[in-house]
Amino acid sequence: MTHILDDFERDMTPESASAFVQLVTEYLAATRDASQRVTSAHTPEELAARFAEPLPMGGRPIAQIVARLRDDVIAESNHLYHPRYVGHQVSAPLPAAVWTEPLVSALNQSVAVFEMSPVGTVLETQVIRWMCELAGLGAGAGGTLTSGGTEATQTALLAARAACRPDAWANGMGANPPVVVYGEHAHYAVSRAVGTLGLGVQNAVRVPSRDHRMDVQALRSTLDGLAEQKRDVMAVVATAGSTATGSFDDLEAIGALCESRGLWLHVDGAHGASALLSGRHRHRAAGLSRASSIAWDPHKMMLLPLSAGAVLVRDERALEAAFAQQAPYLFHGRGDREARRWDQGTRSAQCSRRADVFKLWVALQRYGADGIGALFDHLCDVTRAMYEDVARRPALEAMHEPECNILCFRWVGDGTLGGERLDAINRALRERYNASGHGWITATDLDGRRVLRVTIMNARTTVEHTREVLDELARLGGEIAAGR
Repeated sequence: MTHILDDFERDMTPESASAFVQLVTEYLAATRDASQRVTSAHTPEELAARFAEPLPMGGRPIAQIVARLRDDVIAESNHLYHPRYVGHQVSAPLPAAVWTEPLVSALNQSVAVFEMSPVGTVLETQVIRWMCELAGLGAGAGGTLTSGGTEATQTALLAARAACRPDAWANGMGANPPVVVYGEHAHYAVSRAVGTLGLGVQNAVRVPSRDHRMDVQALRSTLDGLAEQKRDVMAVVATAGSTATGSFDDLEAIGALCESRGLWLHVDGAHGASALLSGRHRHRAAGLSRASSIAWDPHKMMLLPLSAGAVLVRDERALEAAFAQQAPYLFHGRGDREARRWDQGTRSAQCSRRADVFKLWVALQRYGADGIGALFDHLCDVTRAMYEDVARRPALEAMHEPECNILCFRWVGDGTLGGERLDAINRALRERYNASGHGWITATDLDGRRVLRVTIMNARTTVEHTREVLDELARLGGEIAAGR
């Protein structure tokens, strides 16, 4: 035990810390080199073999562990700071927020209740207030941080359930549950929430889209049909920044329609709500102030390290009603309701939860809302330039005009190949390109076709880098089509 305590104390010293800090700074510097691979060249089985070892029974020196991290972990990871990583909606995070992570872990505050995290609960309340103000939700609004948009949407729909069926927490949903109405391009978090809340996914009603946005007239017709069937609508879910194309539903029209019928409107703004920070793109989120609840992921377009999501509600009491329970060892405050408003556990699915608010607060302090908004604009500008570059290339075809930092396109060659053949080529093209290490992209099915998809989430990525990506995709597509 003495030996373990000696290591414990030694690991708190600047010398031990500097080994990890140097490791990270060297990694960050290396990712500037665009000649390096973006991802591992090894198969899952090869990587698994590298870590197939007996459980360590004795400790090892920090230097050995850091070397293993450098050679076996960092070297084989996806490098999101690489300027040609244009893959999933996971950011190359803001450096000041990255350096806040050790403090979050060292303090190890749980923000369920004020007494477990005095500053954390207060800071989270303040940051959530800023976000509610940006969204225009009003003085009674509130919310909490979450692990991401999936938890945020589920939490919001729990609040909607409490508003629609106040006795559901105690008695369940019964034989005639309400329905949730959502657009066909909504994130899978919606149907997952419907299933886990016990409504049954058959009670998730999908509305068709027009130009990859929810068709408002179709929504109106759907709601009319449900009213004729005397079906209760628990919530309508709109999307601000869809996963596939980054499209924004017409929140003004959808919000007005929901208001006229007294319906709960949840907006999945996990990706797109950060447009509120942008002077040039804020208009895309117009109508967000009509929402009853909002999912918003700062770990997406505010470029925070995972995880940092949030759920906002117009009336914070509705969120607290979603979790109608007591615990004698928590949530007691001073015996009055005013004392409880600092406790985040009363409005969250999580109890033990790290104080991710610290890195969000630091990011806002370091870069300012305007600075983060300028980064949002930069990512959108690069994406727009990439779209225009695609349009100039006969072998490539854009599938939509981007509204933010997401673009879908595909390789079409000389235009003589059929749809199924092109689907196969584009499927193989994404795999070959990613395996090459030159860059990293994603893919999806859109309008019945297999397409390539990019998301610009790195402040280092420039128009030149996206041109290099397209050059290589065009070349590889030609090789695949020729059978090489």
